[in-house]
Amino acid sequence: MLIGEYEHSLDAKGRLIMPAKIRDDIGEKFIVTKGLDGCLFGFSQNEWKNFEEKLKTLPLTNKNARDFVRFFLSGATECEIDKQGRFLIASNLREYACMDKEAVIIGVGTRIEIWNKEKWKVYNSDENISADEIAENMTMLGI
Repeated sequence: MLIGEYEHSLDAKGRLIMPAKIRDDIGEKFIVTKGLDGCLFGFSQNEWKNFEEKLKTLPLTNKNARDFVRFFLSGATECEIDKQGRFLIASNLREYACMDKEAVIIGVGTRIEIWNKEKWKVYNSDENISADEIAENMTMLGI
């Protein structure tokens, strides 16, 4: 299971270190694509296949479904971890997520999210997220 929060710097070429604790679960090759909330999503090969299968079930005749599939698949790229534990984030994905120098990688169960450090601070701040509110809303999802 992918868990934890890790801060790292991007190098001049746009490479980022994959935390050792995440490396085994995500694999040597994995998929990175545009994510929601302005971050990037990273999936292991197996999780990406599961995600693709779900996307295939969406109706081609529904515009929202087509937009959703385009959003995730158009920017998707396969990444590979090098011998130094780094992987290259494609320039279009760095631009989408406003990646410059500092990044945060978080594990969220079946995927990782890669955030611009400042955007993560704002998103994760007490002013933005209330654990009590989130907990109350989870009852609608059966949790």
